[in-house]
Amino acid sequence: MRDGTNALATVDNPWLSLGAPVVFLLLWSAGFPVAKIGLRYASPLTFLAIRFAFTVGFLGIAFAIRRPPLPRSAHAWRSLIVVGFLVQVMYFGLSYLAMTAGIASSVLALIVSLQPILVGVLAPRLIGERVGARRWIGLLLGLVGAAGVLFARGRMQVDSAGPVLMAIGALIGITAAMLYEKRYGVAQDPVTANLVQYAVGFIFCAPMAALFEHTHVEWNATFASMLAYLVICNSLIAITLLLAMTRAGKVSQVASLFLFVPPGAALMSYVFLGEVLPSLAWWSMGIAMLGVGIAARAPSKDLPVAASRRP
Repeated sequence: MRDGTNALATVDNPWLSLGAPVVFLLLWSAGFPVAKIGLRYASPLTFLAIRFAFTVGFLGIAFAIRRPPLPRSAHAWRSLIVVGFLVQVMYFGLSYLAMTAGIASSVLALIVSLQPILVGVLAPRLIGERVGARRWIGLLLGLVGAAGVLFARGRMQVDSAGPVLMAIGALIGITAAMLYEKRYGVAQDPVTANLVQYAVGFIFCAPMAALFEHTHVEWNATFASMLAYLVICNSLIAITLLLAMTRAGKVSQVASLFLFVPPGAALMSYVFLGEVLPSLAWWSMGIAMLGVGIAARAPSKDLPVAASRRP
């Protein structure tokens, strides 16, 4: 049975329906250029280990003050650990490695925006969520618009298959996390959930950084500000919103939000990196927004999902 005590995890919550998607998209889209700037001063796994360490520290303080409940079953612990690995290690780890290996942040954004298509293909079989024809049209239209933004910027070239394969691995990680969370996730206090999941990320990334990277970091005001943004805005706020929206609504509708990320990342790259958007990109952005709107509003009937939630 689904835990009804989580105030965020309700379909009727107007904040989740209207405000949370906008905030999430702004924070998530900005994370691409911000991470790209931060990676100028630290190697990828070292950067992530530092990010996770600060996040765990802040959450540890919050946990000590609030004393929220811990997961009550082995299933709940397992769900937190699995989702933590898929998001923190696979998605973020492989994304950072791909950017360091030479992939443009906009190309990375495009690849991970394929997530709604994967969710649409896998959701009927794995979580019993039926995706109708109108939503498929919306998802594909959004993907075409998102690709148009990136083609208009002329940033679709990569030097080798390695960075692309890493980006595809990141795509698999975030897709699997959303599907697993929807089918098996148990509503938890956000402090507890984030603390466990970022601890998982640190436990995996810190040893790998020590073994395979030079751990030198060029500490300066720019790096510190990029790190602060990623800790507070991405690690603490955006991930909490993503998982809350996933629990509250249909996973394919939540996944369709990621089609906004490439246009958003392109816009944020202009703000942070001075990359100018040509006029074609703005038209393509409009197409992407239209597609996401169709996908998010298209009616669909859900098949019953047996034992998809356990207390």
